[in-house]
Amino acid sequence: MSASRRHAFGAAFDVPAGYVNTPSIGIPPATVADTVAAAVDRWRTGADDPPDFTAAVDASRAAFARLVGVPAERIAVGATVAGLLAPVAAGLRDGARVLAATGEFTSVTFPFAAQEHRGVTVDTVPVAELASAVDGHDLVVVSAVQSADGTVADLAALRAVTAEAGIPVALDVTQAAGWLPLDLDWADWVVGAGYKWLLSPRGAAWLAVHPRALDRGRPVGANWYAGENPWDTVYGLPLRLAAGARRFDASPAWLAFIGAAAALDHLASLDLRAVHAHCTGLADALRGELGLSPAGSAIVAVDTDVAPERLARAGLRGSVRAGRLRMGFHLYNTWEDVDLAVAALR
Repeated sequence: MSASRRHAFGAAFDVPAGYVNTPSIGIPPATVADTVAAAVDRWRTGADDPPDFTAAVDASRAAFARLVGVPAERIAVGATVAGLLAPVAAGLRDGARVLAATGEFTSVTFPFAAQEHRGVTVDTVPVAELASAVDGHDLVVVSAVQSADGTVADLAALRAVTAEAGIPVALDVTQAAGWLPLDLDWADWVVGAGYKWLLSPRGAAWLAVHPRALDRGRPVGANWYAGENPWDTVYGLPLRLAAGARRFDASPAWLAFIGAAAALDHLASLDLRAVHAHCTGLADALRGELGLSPAGSAIVAVDTDVAPERLARAGLRGSVRAGRLRMGFHLYNTWEDVDLAVAALR
């Protein structure tokens, strides 16, 4: 596949026709890629000092906060979903029961399953049954959109039942933020990685921490960057961490956050209702062509007997997940991609 420049939602993208692999790797706007390339040039010439990257890290916090509907002061930074959920898992009481979706992405469940030595258990039910199964659990953790097939969780129902029962909720928005409008001020924790729908380099992730949950997490990755002023916590004891969510910060991967600041700022400036309509419109159009009902998700997963080699020759670039071909439609996708997918799968 050769890349062709496409223009969508105020940005240019060098993306090939048939690229529907955003659920695995998002394609950055050309300006974001150029920003990272310029940062690499500065790196090769020794033009930067460590504090020079703080502005980009903090800009990414603010943009992620806008995308998920929480105040910016709630945002901690890290590199991966699992790494940012580790403090949540470590803060559970011994013998705690966690509820998750069957077939959930393991970066969401493994941090909790790894607490088995303390008697922590993880129960799973189909994502559609989460709201009816919360009783008796100490935490519900779920992806807002399931990685394997794009199922959108009923967050309104989950919010209602967990609020009534007083059960905290941790949400992973990695497959949702960037195309799905989100207002998650109510959740205890909201985590997301940037390299898929947020069109960022791999190595940037964020965790929103509700004030009521601050003392429930245990900062197992405590480091110099998690201090109130990181440059005052570079050397020596005692332990001194930030009072707010930044106590869960991991030292950031600089170049990843340079790209993330630019990508998230662009995404947060868009009308996400229009983005949602665009992405789900293309995805549901493909579903209709394949004889499937609309799902209201940007992700389509289908059973197919078509050989991967044939799909590649047709120019279709998706991923096989849980035994099915997974495709996703983002800002840069067009009807050309729908038509190409239909032709490749028939």
